[in-house]
Amino acid sequence: MAQWIPGLQQVRTYQRRWLAKDLVAGVVLTTLLVPQGMAYAELAGLPAITGLYTSILCLLAYAVFGPSRILVLGPDSSLGPMIAATVLPLVAANGDPARAVALASMLAIMVAVIMLVAAVAKLGFIADLISKPTMIGYLNGLALTIVVGQLPKLCGFSVDAEGLLAEIGAVARGIAGGEVVGAAAAVGLCGVAAILVLQRWVRKVPAVLVVVVLAIAAVPLFDLGARGVQLVGVLPAGFPPLTLPHVGLADLAPLFAGAAGIAVVSLADTISTASAFAARTGQEVQGNREMAGIGVANLAAGLFQGFPVSTSGSRTAVAQQAGARTQLTGVVGAVLITVMIVLVPGLFRNLPQPVLAAIVITAAVSLADVRGTVRLWKQRKTEFLLSIAALAGVALLGVLPGIAIAVVLSILNVFRRSWLPYHTILGKVPDLPGFHDVRSYPRALRLPGLVLFRFDAPLMFANARTFRDEVRRLAAATPAPRWIVVAAEPVTDVDTTAADMLRELDDELNARDTHLVLAELKDPVRRKIDRYELTRSLDPAHFYPTVGAAVAAFRRETSAEWVPFRTDERPSGKR
Repeated sequence: MAQWIPGLQQVRTYQRRWLAKDLVAGVVLTTLLVPQGMAYAELAGLPAITGLYTSILCLLAYAVFGPSRILVLGPDSSLGPMIAATVLPLVAANGDPARAVALASMLAIMVAVIMLVAAVAKLGFIADLISKPTMIGYLNGLALTIVVGQLPKLCGFSVDAEGLLAEIGAVARGIAGGEVVGAAAAVGLCGVAAILVLQRWVRKVPAVLVVVVLAIAAVPLFDLGARGVQLVGVLPAGFPPLTLPHVGLADLAPLFAGAAGIAVVSLADTISTASAFAARTGQEVQGNREMAGIGVANLAAGLFQGFPVSTSGSRTAVAQQAGARTQLTGVVGAVLITVMIVLVPGLFRNLPQPVLAAIVITAAVSLADVRGTVRLWKQRKTEFLLSIAALAGVALLGVLPGIAIAVVLSILNVFRRSWLPYHTILGKVPDLPGFHDVRSYPRALRLPGLVLFRFDAPLMFANARTFRDEVRRLAAATPAPRWIVVAAEPVTDVDTTAADMLRELDDELNARDTHLVLAELKDPVRRKIDRYELTRSLDPAHFYPTVGAAVAAFRRETSAEWVPFRTDERPSGKR
């Protein structure tokens, strides 16, 4: 039972000395949960109150079913645009908020189902489908999209445009046309500046809370409402009832597509955040149990008028810095939010909307990883280009196509490395055991008539032609080699397409009086070779356990001696 309900284990092992720290951390966490919950709800195109409903239910559910002791779930800035991109196109032209909430709740339930099925099927590895370079690009594009989308709200006006370029144009026209509300822009820009300064220079101070309190105090002091600054207003009072969202059958397919993208991003974000914090606390991350915890949290949110959630690194860091020891911190936060919306729903009625935009913009800025992008440029141009492609996909095509592009690019990058793998010639280096890449050791020696060829990938349909063409090129040298020894230790697999290629290649080389020799084949690969009946055409005597054994056999047969490579025998360029 404890395996599926980790909260029971936490209750059994709870230590009384943790109580004060968990209570204090819960109070501190609440000051961040409330404004961020409302801000991220509006980022998703939903009423602000739904962000609080979502926070309550996901915190309670994860406290019971989540395996991490201090991980904090909730509305997230990286999911907001994905939710909006899925839900808003399905909402009627009049923008019915009730329909938007129902669609978002069904989206959360679908994410829950995907997560729970994936957990049962032990598909935690799905999080690895997004490589770090493409994730950096995706988040950079997301940050750019969020900032541009929040600028009109920050400045007190609205635009009607779809797509990043259209939004940039609409914002520019709005500013040039004098639509900016001066008081709103002042409040919003001061909020952004204050949050960034406090987060950078006074990290122990809850920057968001300070800005929210100052902004609420400034409303009556400067009569901001009368100056055109929009306020949050009184939130609906009371706890949300258990509600099964009603949506049309035609909505299910687009909702499921959005749910799949959200599930992948949420899982990747959760695994990376959980790993970072687990390393500090000595815990181990179990991807499948995390998926189950996130799934139940999303299910709870979806059944109580909430929307999809993910892990928040910033809120988890706040909880840890405040002394959190267990998920009781999240429970305290959920209880305090509930008390607020039941007893004092007007607590944030004077909170300016531009401040919510400021909170979202600063969160978006934290998503961007400029240093990581620069590092990719310096270290590996290919992965830098992948990152830029993911950024462009998000910025130009939209959030959901962007995440699809990020996943596809990650997979294609893996495929590219197998399709065009590194391959080289090996030689003997004086006073250095073994045989080594002649690109790295230009003074390496060779045996006349022998070529030591290393191919750093499994042999499969995608690279069989590359392997064949390279061996053909080596065999066409003058004078022709007698043996081409494949140092096959990196070859972890041979599929049927590659097996047929090897059979045909061996026949072709034999006709030229050149022999194809395989050395250091792994036992599982050798067994596949036997199943393919390749040894009927490839001479069984030309399989050697090591490259050294193959070299020794060649020297016994030819009495060849080591000599320097000729210039035309060296591999050209670097792969």
